[in-house]
Amino acid sequence: MNLYRLLQKRADAGNPVRVGLIGAGKFGSMFLSQVPTTPGLQVAAIADLSPDRARAACRGVGWTDQRIAATRFVDDAAAMIASPDVEVVVEATGHASAGIFHARCAIREGKHIVMVNVEADVLAGPLLARDAEAAGVVYSLAYGDQPALICELVDWARACGFPIIAAGKGTKYMPEYHASTPETVWGYYGLTAEQAKAGGMNPQMFNSFLDGTKSAIEMAAVANASGLTPAPDGLTFPPVGTHEMAEALRPGNAGTLHHAGQVEVISSVHRDGSPVQNDLRWGVFVVFEAPNDYAQRCFQEYGVVTDSSGRVSALYRPFHLIGLELNVSILSAALRKEATGAPTGFRGDVVSTAKRDLRAGEMLDGEGGACVWGKLMTAGDSLRRGGVPIGLANRVPLLRDVPVGQPVTWEDVRDDTVDEADRYRRAMEAAFRG
Repeated sequence: MNLYRLLQKRADAGNPVRVGLIGAGKFGSMFLSQVPTTPGLQVAAIADLSPDRARAACRGVGWTDQRIAATRFVDDAAAMIASPDVEVVVEATGHASAGIFHARCAIREGKHIVMVNVEADVLAGPLLARDAEAAGVVYSLAYGDQPALICELVDWARACGFPIIAAGKGTKYMPEYHASTPETVWGYYGLTAEQAKAGGMNPQMFNSFLDGTKSAIEMAAVANASGLTPAPDGLTFPPVGTHEMAEALRPGNAGTLHHAGQVEVISSVHRDGSPVQNDLRWGVFVVFEAPNDYAQRCFQEYGVVTDSSGRVSALYRPFHLIGLELNVSILSAALRKEATGAPTGFRGDVVSTAKRDLRAGEMLDGEGGACVWGKLMTAGDSLRRGGVPIGLANRVPLLRDVPVGQPVTWEDVRDDTVDEADRYRRAMEAAFRG
């Protein structure tokens, strides 16, 4: 409740919170748009593969020529991280391997790291967070993105003493989306390829949002940060509106969940394609329970919407503003030395799953591609199966056929990878296997 007050102290002292941003894409640009109206926050440097593109992004969000001239634009992220005028690093590339490299650089340099790159977080975040803690710096999920907002709701419920039944987010889901490819994605979005191209929309990236991969990644991040766990069969995407969450999102015969304490994603459309009333497509939620009869009576007295038992309720936020809210994570790390969500264990993983019958000799093309989608699994199941995590499934050749709907395992592929991300992932698995 006091981030702004703490920030003003820094501003009044002439000591702004100095940020180094890696990646000036959509998320980064949304953050950059808020900088001019946040006294006490300064972007010292921006690292991007194309510094000119990053400058253009700053102009596009309303930065003055003076502010642009006062900011360093570089293509060497590691050098930027090492610069003494960078206090908090924001990793917003969306590339899992790059994200792990940048996070490890930041930790070595004693810099706080805000990981917009949830792909990297799910691939190796538990070990990154442990390393950051040992180094005395903050490793944090990005506020404004749904995982951090869900973690906030979970924290609220636990701090109030409410047992948690479920937490998650909304999306638009149909079973056939799992087979979507970059060639078919725009039809599902109701766009032509020409319209998408004119809007600068990347078909593979948008396909990862549609085919279920991004939902799995985000829920794995929530599980690893909150202690909640996936159902054994992963996400089921029940079509549920906000008015019926308390009734529907319960375990066993009473509802749609496998167990209490589950992460789940609810759909904004029914399986026949008709819209769900009061959908939560862009929002986040937590379902919780009154711990005693007195609290249940208070629910009734204060107009809390509950299930038929009167004990279960849900709190939700109908939207998330992505990069426009990122300041909360940056300031929390710099001023409170506190994360807005961070992994505390390895509980959820995202395993590459065949979109169609795959044949030996084919090359996997990664998240949002034509070969695999990412399915949420418990970490234990992923390790027992030897599943290939979606973050390492790009440019990997198949050694044998994999039927549609089956997980791709390390025995199915030729693993020639020797890069840092692969080694660090293996180290994370070894560290958290128990």
